[in-house]
Amino acid sequence: MNATPAALNDPAHLAPYAARDDLSRGRSHPEDSPVYRSEFQRDRDRIIHSTAFRRLEYKTQVFINHEGDLFRTRLTHSLEVAQIARAIARVLRLNEDLTEAIALAHDLGHTPFGHAGQDTLNACMADYGGFEHNLQSLRVVESLEAHYAEFDGLNLTFETREGILKHCDPKVAATLGEVGRRFVEGQQPTLEAQLNNLADEIAYNNHDVDDGLRSGLITLEQLMEVTLFREAFEAVRLRYGALPEKRARHEVIRRMINRLVTDLVDSSLARIREAAPDHPDTVRTQGRPLICFSAQIREYNLELKRFLRQHLYRHYRVNRMTMKAARVLRELFAAYMAEPALLPPEHEDKARRLSTQSGDAGRARAVADYVAGMTDRFAIAEHGRLFDPNTLS
Repeated sequence: MNATPAALNDPAHLAPYAARDDLSRGRSHPEDSPVYRSEFQRDRDRIIHSTAFRRLEYKTQVFINHEGDLFRTRLTHSLEVAQIARAIARVLRLNEDLTEAIALAHDLGHTPFGHAGQDTLNACMADYGGFEHNLQSLRVVESLEAHYAEFDGLNLTFETREGILKHCDPKVAATLGEVGRRFVEGQQPTLEAQLNNLADEIAYNNHDVDDGLRSGLITLEQLMEVTLFREAFEAVRLRYGALPEKRARHEVIRRMINRLVTDLVDSSLARIREAAPDHPDTVRTQGRPLICFSAQIREYNLELKRFLRQHLYRHYRVNRMTMKAARVLRELFAAYMAEPALLPPEHEDKARRLSTQSGDAGRARAVADYVAGMTDRFAIAEHGRLFDPNTLS
């Protein structure tokens, strides 16, 4: 006898405030329910098999892909977010499949070259509606992926798409229909979406510390200014004494992550008990997020973020990469805007079609879609093909 989706996704273990398949607001294009998976498992699987997900392997987190094999990429970052978020979801009795789907999809729209790429593309798009990677991730799953015969995009559930949209200006949200309504009405998303927002922070802050130390751009001495790092470092030294640098770094990072995760669980459980939501929709009407750090850990986390901004993200070597990345994307964008025939045929057709519909803004959006989808190494190679006279292919 075949198992049913309900049997495979038994809600008995879920808290009453967790998202559930049978309470989902569904998909934009109705489909038959999966036989051996839940709806949110189907979302997760479609994300993993998407072209945009594979491209994350060669998109910058902080360090460009070719700078070293061991630095984080957007792909490894997304996997680390999913691991942290799913572990917390299990303790809070949230829907792990939805949590994982949101985590794996949250960076699908990110540009090459990390935040430097986003800032550059946003500047290029300033007269045409701007560019924001969070909105672009939603655009990827709603329209840009082209795999299925019956629809564009991945046709994900409402709950997964809502979770991808981490933040949004209310004016822009008003143009997005149901998925943007919470920003207009001041409501909260599912707890699974709230959880991913903070799991993302935990992952990138701590792993940027790891990569920063590995690269030599920041030092142990500098990091001793940061409370979370200093207390974890002192605990490691007290227990193990002098350790080789690689082992010491790992022991410190794992303790920092554990402290943040433990605090997030404890603080969120306390706030959930206080609010006592009895349904996922009750979560939406709360005046504040229910997934949260304690006040002290929130301040410690902000201290860590400020440190990274000052000492890592603004390091002169990172600034050099940022300058070169900005030049690459700016010149690619300008070239494609001036001459759409430089685009591959599929993208040229799209640029001309959108230009007919919306003028320069339409052409710019098509160009932005193409540039945002590039990996670091493809953007560098494409720039060489267009601007290096020694490269004729």
